[in-house]
This record gives sequence, C-alpha cells and structure tokens, in this order.
Amino acid sequence: MPEIILPEVELNIYSPKAPAEATIVENYVCTAEGSPNIVRHITFDISGTDLVGKFRVGQSIGVLPPGENEKGRPHKLRLYSVSSPSKGENGEKHLVSTTVKRAMDEVDGTFYMGVCSNYICNLKPGDIVNVTGPSGRRYLLPENADDFNYVFFATGTGIAPFRGMIIELFESGFKGDVALVFGCPYRTDVLYPKFFNEMAENNNNFHYIKMISREDRREDGSKFYVQTAIEDQSKILDPILSKENTLIYLCGMKGMETGIYHNLAKNGHMDYLLLRGGLEDKDPKEWTWEESKTLIKPSGRTFEEVY
Repeated sequence: MPEIILPEVELNIYSPKAPAEATIVENYVCTAEGSPNIVRHITFDISGTDLVGKFRVGQSIGVLPPGENEKGRPHKLRLYSVSSPSKGENGEKHLVSTTVKRAMDEVDGTFYMGVCSNYICNLKPGDIVNVTGPSGRRYLLPENADDFNYVFFATGTGIAPFRGMIIELFESGFKGDVALVFGCPYRTDVLYPKFFNEMAENNNNFHYIKMISREDRREDGSKFYVQTAIEDQSKILDPILSKENTLIYLCGMKGMETGIYHNLAKNGHMDYLLLRGGLEDKDPKEWTWEESKTLIKPSGRTFEEVY
C-alpha cells in the first residue's frame, strides 16, 4: 500500500467576520430534463481576492446569505462542496463551482425553505455574494493521486466533490481505476448525466454505476441503494476494492455510511474499516444496524463527508 500523502492546504483565508466578495457567472440546472428536484450548478468568480488558486478539489466554500433570522441575528454561514477541480472551473483558477439543491423541509404540515441554498439558487450572473474559505484539510485527493484506485459513493449533491476529482484525475492522464456509485430516487434526479455518461464512454477505466431507489427493485424486492451496489455490481467493484492501493470516498446524506460499511464487511472488504466493541469477533451478517452505526469507523483508506 503506497503512503497516502495529503496536500498542504490553506484554510479560512476569509472568515464570516471578514468575507470576500465573489460574482456569480453561472447558474444552471444540472439534473436530467424533467426532474422534479431543482439542483443547480453555480460558479463564482473570485477574481481580485486571495482565494484565486487556493481551493483544492474536495474542499468547501462558505456562503453568507444576507438578512437576519427570527431572532434578529445574521444568518449563519453555510458550507458547500467545491465541484470544480483544483485548477478551477474550465481550467480558470478564478472560477470556483459548487452544486446546490433547493432545500425544503416540512414541519407540522408547514414547508420551510432553506435560507442559504435557496438564496444561492436564486442568484443570477452578475450578482455579488459574500464567501469564505477554503474549508477542509482531509477530504482531498492525495498528492500522489496516481498511486491509487478510487471508489466514490455519492447521494444527491454529494456528487459535487467527485465531479471535480474525476475531472482532475482524468485530465492529468490517470491510468488507474475509478468507480463512481451514485444513488438517487428517480432517473430524472441523476446529476451531471451528460458529463458522467461521456466519461464512461470515453474511458475504459471509469465505471459509472447509477443506483435508482424508487423505480426498479432487486430480485428480493428490496430497493437499489448505493450500499447495495457493493453486491449488485460486484463484478465491477470487487476487483477494484480488492486492490491494496484502492481508496474509498463517501459524500452525501448522513446515514449512508452505515449501510456502505456493513456491506463492505459482508463482502470481505475489511481493510476500509476499523471495528471496535467486539464486532471483529462476530460474523458481519449478524451485525445489527445499531452495531454497524456505532461500532464501525473508517480506516485510513476511507474518506467520509456526510451531512
């Protein structure tokens, strides 16, 4: 196993008390046509700030929405995963992109719109926004990225860092294997479909696996989720996961990691996990959900970003 050498990064060049101003240059829907969920690709122009060239793929950019909450306090900072590679969107270091979904929550029959996500989704080219960052020092590609293979698990806007990572890897002539497992409810919820489909068509070492949970069913009647891909797509994933120089990255909704880790264990891929509480002495098929949730931690070969 090669040594994992993470890059040195600069953090919090701009803070909520002293943010930078960025200009919106792109804001477009990045789901398949007809999707009921509006997810947008947003690009910021950070020209004239000390952020130019400082974001590394896998880091986050902070956004400060204007206005105050119901207590009269300024709205809090929100972090968004960068979806552009380290060299910037379209190779322009002054352009940084992210992937944002309009947020709606129902509480007691009342719908509440997420303040920051909807603020960003409503921005138009030319609008000015206060930003902070960079944030994040571990969820990064290694400096020696070519020494590894990768399996990326994403749900929803958790696809953001993997878009940037995949661009970065393949534009540098990466020769290893990359598998992207993306989960969503419906086919119309697939994000950046044209980009990832073309990547799969043009690169034999890129494996694109879509897990659609609310349309088809597995043979036993259960749903297709990102974690079931470990079994359902074992012909693709097993050879990659079995290599000693493969790294796993997870990004998406909190809770997805439990099923992924349990399924990795059930299929013999223990090197990506750290077990405690006597779990190592039990057959993974006998682990309860609560045990999987509390007694499994990612090993040094597994990178996790859930929210």
